[in-house]
Amino acid sequence: MNENRIYITAPEMAEMLGISIGHAYKIIRSLNDELKKDGYIVIAGKVPKDYFKKRWFGYSA
Repeated sequence: MNENRIYITAPEMAEMLGISIGHAYKIIRSLNDELKKDGYIVIAGKVPKDYFKKRWFGYSA
């Protein structure tokens, strides 16, 4: 995962978690739906790394 970028992509997430790219896209869609519900602008196929870490691991780095 490139530490300089603020977003994580499905292929990066799939590699990091050891899951399929399709499953990673499902997770990203779910996280983006949460962000949209809270009024944030989202980018399809990407999710902010800090938000992912907060929701997945319980902390923000």
